[in-house]
Amino acid sequence: MGWLFGAAVIAGASYCLEAWGLVDPGVWGPAWKTSGVALLALWAATRARGADGWLLTGALALGALGDLLLETHGLVVGGAAFAAGHLTACVLYLRNRRTALTVSQKAFGWLVAPATIGIAALFAAPAGGAVQAGAYSAFLGVMAALAWTSRFPRYRVGLGAVLFVISDLLIFSRFGPREGSAIPGLLIWPTYFAAQALIAWGVSGALSSDQRVP
Repeated sequence: MGWLFGAAVIAGASYCLEAWGLVDPGVWGPAWKTSGVALLALWAATRARGADGWLLTGALALGALGDLLLETHGLVVGGAAFAAGHLTACVLYLRNRRTALTVSQKAFGWLVAPATIGIAALFAAPAGGAVQAGAYSAFLGVMAALAWTSRFPRYRVGLGAVLFVISDLLIFSRFGPREGSAIPGLLIWPTYFAAQALIAWGVSGALSSDQRVP
């Protein structure tokens, strides 16, 4: 996978120290948070050989931007960057649909988007954010559904997309059923960064395999 991917994993995994309140990075916190996915985007860019590779790079870059904006401009602005990233990923997955799906795979693909929207809206409702959470989660849920039904490795890309959903639902849970709980704070960052790393690894690896086919 290369040293750049390894550096991304180290940067992203080490941010757990800040996310869990074990260290105080001070003014460097936003840069530290952004570095993991930014390095994943850079790694994907070095491997991009066509439109799909650049779509992956764009989705990751928008995720890194979202990480930064969440820290500097708040949830709404950061969420807009993530929504743009999900939309970019949707284009990538639509270009790479799986030709044959089992019944269970089709069912999961159809259910994950409405379930994501409904749960997010329910969690955010006590804080008056049901509409905003549902609107954002429409992008998230459709992205996950398309990732699951794409031709990319399901136990990397599909699993990564599901972890992305879990991470964001944990964020929304802090407005409702998990308000005041330590559990979301412990799980949001690890599930999110694992999601981005798995998606980057799975998509880029599949695209590289395509290039080796004579």
